[in-house]
Amino acid sequence: MSDKILAYIPQRRPFVMTGEMTFTDGRLTQTKFTIPTDNLFVTNGYFTEPGLIENMAQTAAACTGFQANAEGKPAPVGYIAALKNVTIIELPRVNETITTEIIFEQSLLNFRQVKGRVMIGDKEIASSEFKIFVNREQ
Repeated sequence: MSDKILAYIPQRRPFVMTGEMTFTDGRLTQTKFTIPTDNLFVTNGYFTEPGLIENMAQTAAACTGFQANAEGKPAPVGYIAALKNVTIIELPRVNETITTEIIFEQSLLNFRQVKGRVMIGDKEIASSEFKIFVNREQ
């Protein structure tokens, strides 16, 4: 995991579920994460469902944190307000690298609606829609 991601997300070890941000343009954000053996959400050699959901949420946080960082502000804390259409097709194994993509669809006040998907190579293994509350009053 690259420590650079820590400038963009409020989470700290051992609860960091993303690695490096590979792209962001304010609407689309992509991250990569190689699943470590000692991750909190690894069971029997697999990164489990809560880890995949948190990975998508932290990818969304990385985009928001990147934008805040550009303004000289700390990464804001966000909370998952709602999950919808969660699909888990396959669990990644320890030491596999996942690529996560988040698309911001709408923003209203402190709420952001996003779609996320997790890939191993070209194969989608998980997806979800989120409503995230971003606390900008820190």
